[in-house]
Amino acid sequence: MELILKQDVENLGFKDDIVSVKNGYGRNFLIPNGLAVMATSSAKKVLAENLRQRAFKEQKLVEDAQKQAKALAKLEIKIEAKAGAGNKLFGSVGTIDLEASLKKAGQSIERKAIKLPGGSAKTLGKHTASIRLHREVFADLDFEITKAAEEK
Repeated sequence: MELILKQDVENLGFKDDIVSVKNGYGRNFLIPNGLAVMATSSAKKVLAENLRQRAFKEQKLVEDAQKQAKALAKLEIKIEAKAGAGNKLFGSVGTIDLEASLKKAGQSIERKAIKLPGGSAKTLGKHTASIRLHREVFADLDFEITKAAEEK
């Protein structure tokens, strides 16, 4: 079954991609949730025209995302967390904490765009997160987890 995605779907594709999926996945999940529409010949023609009109706007979005990636590379993010013996955290630092730290630093990035290896960081020290700024632009963000001030 061929579908045109109306939104980004993780592990499947990005908005306006034409994807081929199994019938049940398309009929029972993607279409009812508004994530995709059937890829009929008329829908494909409309999509092609929309993509042509959007091509130059897309270039500007890519350039803006690359500028933001350079700005992220210069940031030094430090997150304070409570830790016990052996530098293990009580709990973990996840994408919510990173999103809040980036907001404090003046960068607004959605939590869905941030990926941490293993889903979260559970030890003190330096870690790296991958951030998707655009479908073609990814940035690596280095951050450090330090002990909370009252514990030192």
